[in-house]
Amino acid sequence: MGSKFVADVGGTNIRLALVENGRISLIKKYLCNDFEHIDDAILQFQTDIDRHDFTAGCIGIACPVNGDAVKMTNHTWEFSTAELKKHLGLEHLYVINDFTAVAHSLPTLNHNQVIQIGGGSAREKGNIAVFGPGTGLGVEHLTWTPDGWHTLDGEGGHVDFAPTEDDDLIIWRYLIKRDGRASAEEVMSGRGIVNMYRAFCEDKGIQAKLLKPSEVTTAGINNTDPIARKTIDQYCKIMGSFASNLALNLCTTGGIFIGGGVTSKLQEHFLQSKFREKFEAKGEFSHYVKRIPTYLINEPDHGLVGALAYLLQQTQRMQDDE
Repeated sequence: MGSKFVADVGGTNIRLALVENGRISLIKKYLCNDFEHIDDAILQFQTDIDRHDFTAGCIGIACPVNGDAVKMTNHTWEFSTAELKKHLGLEHLYVINDFTAVAHSLPTLNHNQVIQIGGGSAREKGNIAVFGPGTGLGVEHLTWTPDGWHTLDGEGGHVDFAPTEDDDLIIWRYLIKRDGRASAEEVMSGRGIVNMYRAFCEDKGIQAKLLKPSEVTTAGINNTDPIARKTIDQYCKIMGSFASNLALNLCTTGGIFIGGGVTSKLQEHFLQSKFREKFEAKGEFSHYVKRIPTYLINEPDHGLVGALAYLLQQTQRMQDDE
C-alpha cells in the first residue's frame, strides 16, 4: 500500500501533511507564490519528507469546486483534477472546497480542539453548522446520512444582515446608503469590522482614523479607542444572532462551530462577550436554541484534519462497495 497525503490550500500558503495510521504527520507549509503550479508544491513536499509512493490524496482549496477544472479565486493556480491525479501518479485524488474540509473536521474534533461557549450539549450525528469570519464569511452545514457525513453547500455568508437592536441599525443604514444592500459578509468579516467602525464614527460625526481590521481589533481589545471597543463588542453580539439563525435553519443539534481569522484574534474578548446571550435571545424559541452548544474551533490544523476526515470517509466507502 502506498502513502496518502492531505493539503490545505489558501491564497497565500499551501499546507501539506502525510497520512499515517489515520492521522496527519510531517506537516509542511509553503508559500504558493514559490511554485508555478500546485503539483510542483506537492512534489516538493514528497522530496522534503522523502516519500515518493503516494497513491491517494485530498486537497481542500479556497475556491469553488464544481467539476474537473479548478481555478483559485485569490491566486493564479488552476488545474484539471484528472490531469493532476495522472501527473502525480495517484490512484485516487479528491479536491474539495476548503470550507467543506473545515466542515468535515468538526465531528472528529475532541474537547481539546474546541472551546465551548455557554451551555447546551451536542447530539450524536445531529446536524452541524460552521461559519468562519475572515477575508469573507464562509458558512457550511453538515448532515449525517447512511453514507456518512455530507456537506450542504451554499452561500450563507451573503444573506441579508438582520439588525436586532439600535446599534445594528446604524450599521445597516451605513451599508444601505453606501451599497444599496447590507449583507452578513459586509458586517462579519475583516472588512466588516472596518465597515462597522466607520458606521459608528459617521454616526458620532467624527473622522474614522483606523483603516485596517487589525487596527480596529487591537484598539478595541486594548480599549484605547472607544468606538473600536464598541465595534468589537457589537461584532460579537451580531455573531451570536447570526449563529442562532443557522441553528434554527437546520436544527443543528450537533452544534454550531466558529472558525475564521477574525474570531481567533478576538478569542479572549470573544469568550467574555455577549455572544451566547444574543445566541439565546430568540424570544419564544429561546428554549429551542439554549439546548444547542456553540464552540470556538481551537485547532490550527482543522483544514488538514477535515481533508483527512473526507479522505478516510471516501476510502471506507470504497472498501464497503467492494
